[in-house]
Amino acid sequence: MIVALEDAKYKLTNFGGKLTELASALRIDELKTQVAEMEKQTLDGDFWSNAENSAKVLRNIKQLKSKIENYEKLVSRVDDALVLTEMAIEENDESLVEEVVNEVKEIEKEEERQRIEVLLSGEYDKNNAIVSFHPGAGGTEAQDWALMLYRMYTRWGEKHGYNVKLVDWLDGEEAGIKSATIMVEGINAYGYLKSENGVHRLVRVSPFDASGRRHTSFASVEVMPEFEDDNSIEIKDEDLEITAHRSSGAGGQHINKTDSAIRILHIPTGIVVGCQTERSQLQNKEYAMKMLKSKLMEIKEKEKLEKIDDIKGVKTNIEWGAQIRSYVFMPYTLVKDTRTGYEDGNIQAVMDGDIDGFINAYLKMNAVSQ
Repeated sequence: MIVALEDAKYKLTNFGGKLTELASALRIDELKTQVAEMEKQTLDGDFWSNAENSAKVLRNIKQLKSKIENYEKLVSRVDDALVLTEMAIEENDESLVEEVVNEVKEIEKEEERQRIEVLLSGEYDKNNAIVSFHPGAGGTEAQDWALMLYRMYTRWGEKHGYNVKLVDWLDGEEAGIKSATIMVEGINAYGYLKSENGVHRLVRVSPFDASGRRHTSFASVEVMPEFEDDNSIEIKDEDLEITAHRSSGAGGQHINKTDSAIRILHIPTGIVVGCQTERSQLQNKEYAMKMLKSKLMEIKEKEKLEKIDDIKGVKTNIEWGAQIRSYVFMPYTLVKDTRTGYEDGNIQAVMDGDIDGFINAYLKMNAVSQ
């Protein structure tokens, strides 16, 4: 047992170099300077006169401070763990072995998480994420699969302390969903979830098939950043088809059961967005328009187009060959990412939101290829 303590001491003693590298990668000193400069701005007499700008500055201060504090907590944690380990060795106290070993594992996990965060350097990585779910062909089975994915990402968001807000929901005919959209609010939500954009394939014995046959189903997960309200994006009224309908599905008492839900079709591209969770039709329309702008902005950025009008149409094939990941429940259990090769045999944990391994593998792969 003392060997385990010596091993822990060796790891913790050598953590200093890793922490120095991490501080450099996170640009901790630079972040502290930025925070000091922004806090100086808040003391300016005119600072609070522009509510939009002051809110943005305060949000940035909070985000940067959080990153600095997380790093400093990790440094303290390593120091404390080393003191505890040395004390356990000196007193030959085997009762502390489990605590020390577990703490070293948690420290390594947190160091890895912060190191992965360094890879989130894209222009919109720090933004909130808008995540939509759409079943492929296959009726009830595909609609149920879309619902399973909705639950998986909702649980992932909640486990990571993000605010997950239901925006839109359309019930499936017998089970599942025809579509759903959530907003995942928090620092780097889009940076992490952008890896999940694409078609997801399910193989299982369908609970909707009385013969107990194996089925393959597809559903798409669409992830886009929430953009700051950009007045440069002009959408013509004649390009929109707006319909009101009654809210349905998940959300219970939080959903207003009146004809206040809004669905907007952008005629030139065929893009459809909806919102049903706000209290009034006007609020739902504003939120839906914000989502439409985000979607158009994302396509414009991705396709490197000059202007929004250049977007001709949107087409996604939710079918075999287009999938980014396969989830096999039968005849064996395995989740495998077709892009990175990363796999996990604990399919139940994955469906409960344990998808960090897939996200991290994608971010690392992208960092190497850039």
